[in-house]
Amino acid sequence: MVRLLALLGVGYVLGAKAGRRRYDQINGAYHAVTGSPATRKAIEIGRQKLSEKINPEPPLTRVHQIDDSTTVYAPRDARD
Repeated sequence: MVRLLALLGVGYVLGAKAGRRRYDQINGAYHAVTGSPATRKAIEIGRQKLSEKINPEPPLTRVHQIDDSTTVYAPRDARD
């Protein structure tokens, strides 16, 4: 979806009859959005969630704690 919007934007910019002024306006808006810390944070969160969803390894569950600094983990059973 994002790629489609990007391609549409590029097509519009390349085909715009308004000229350089309109190109600079669109380019400035693009850089303002992509350079925003909020946008970067949203992209990072989305990537993390997607990574968690498609991770082939099962999540780990705590089995028991050996001492204060060592804990044993094992893969969760598929039934959990």
